[in-house]
Amino acid sequence: MELNINNVSKLEINDFLKGVLQCKCGKPHSIGLEHVLIENNAIKKLPSILRELGFKKALVIADNNTYKAAGKYVESVLNAEKFNHKNFIFPIEDDLVPDESAVGKLFMQYDKEIDVIVTIGSGTLNDLGKYVSYKLGISSVIVATAPSMDGFASNGSALIVGNLKTTYPVEVPKAIIGDVNILKEAPMEMILAGFGDIVGKYSALNDWLLSKIINKEYYCDVTVKMVNDSIQKCMDNSDGMVKRDETAIKNLMEGLVLTGIAMSFVENSRPASGSEHHLAHYLEMMFLFEGKKAILHGTKVGIATIITTKLREIASKHEIDFDKVIEKAKAFDESKWQEDIKKYYKKAAPGIIQIVEKEDRNSIEDRLQRINTIKENIDEIRKIISNVPSADEIKAILEKVGAASHPTDVGVDNQTLLDGIIMAKEVRSRYTILNFLGDLELLEEFAPEVTNYLNGGEK
Repeated sequence: MELNINNVSKLEINDFLKGVLQCKCGKPHSIGLEHVLIENNAIKKLPSILRELGFKKALVIADNNTYKAAGKYVESVLNAEKFNHKNFIFPIEDDLVPDESAVGKLFMQYDKEIDVIVTIGSGTLNDLGKYVSYKLGISSVIVATAPSMDGFASNGSALIVGNLKTTYPVEVPKAIIGDVNILKEAPMEMILAGFGDIVGKYSALNDWLLSKIINKEYYCDVTVKMVNDSIQKCMDNSDGMVKRDETAIKNLMEGLVLTGIAMSFVENSRPASGSEHHLAHYLEMMFLFEGKKAILHGTKVGIATIITTKLREIASKHEIDFDKVIEKAKAFDESKWQEDIKKYYKKAAPGIIQIVEKEDRNSIEDRLQRINTIKENIDEIRKIISNVPSADEIKAILEKVGAASHPTDVGVDNQTLLDGIIMAKEVRSRYTILNFLGDLELLEEFAPEVTNYLNGGEK
């Protein structure tokens, strides 16, 4: 079967797991994920799935909260079916940080009989389980406790190493279990975070198309359709989601998993992550450095989507003086750039500088080439960045379900937000609306306009 934009909407999640699939984009797609089970009482089938996959002994990991939510139940099911396992519960009082310490603690639990890590949780635990299993050369299985993020089926693990949030390549889990009985009882803030992550796809997909035009980046219409279908299904069921309706919660979880499958298909996070994620990552690092309590990633992604969408609105109407832009690009000051990185990224600055230098991101020649491409395609680019819901519409979508919609809702002050809009483009190498505006020297001009809009000023 060849995937195309006409048949992809008719497929169920497990149809995407059947070996190598040819695609209209010309690139074959596959994923190492073998089972996705999202239904009531799904956890009861965990032992049989583990045995079917050939596993003999599991390291079951959780934290205090996820053990209460599902870990104790998983333990009883494994015991009843006499499946050999060892438990490790992260003893956390506040937030589990996916840093070197957490990775080390997990490594210490390994013994040579363990052939799979079963992670009870989402977000951070998911990242830790996938990363450590990959490094040990064994498999992982996820038992989700909340539909809170899109990384379940992705081939990346986001860790904080050397004070810098970095995504490491890993293997996807062999199975994802979403017991709707558990998922629907998750804290509402986690459900809304998953919804915010879905809302962020409007921005991410637009960034991907923008980079296709400017950088001739590979782009797959079929995976874009997969993600757009997931977005629409979640939008259509948003009322039921806040009522914990089982069908709506299942649709949200399926949308998050399918987005992860799309990422694995194209072997990068383009279908799910763009400027909105980069801004969220920047804010997360600042919270960490300042000792503030972490805010759920998807919550920040939803708010950041309003911001990146507003940037697109402003950019679509702005007249660009390309001669002036080229003049500024030629005068780029590397030492000044490094000073800014040290000022804004603080402890993470050395890592940022090293990665940017390695990738030669500050190449003046490459930037001039991009500016020329932008100039040649400016009419098409204006159409692309206008073809997303407006900032007002994104804000209304979030407010309708009771999700946070303003930076102050999560403790982000005006100055931190301004800094993030200007500097978040350095977080990752992926080209987004932030890089586009950076190439055109417009970020510092547009950032105050965005904060003015957020604070009730000119729309």
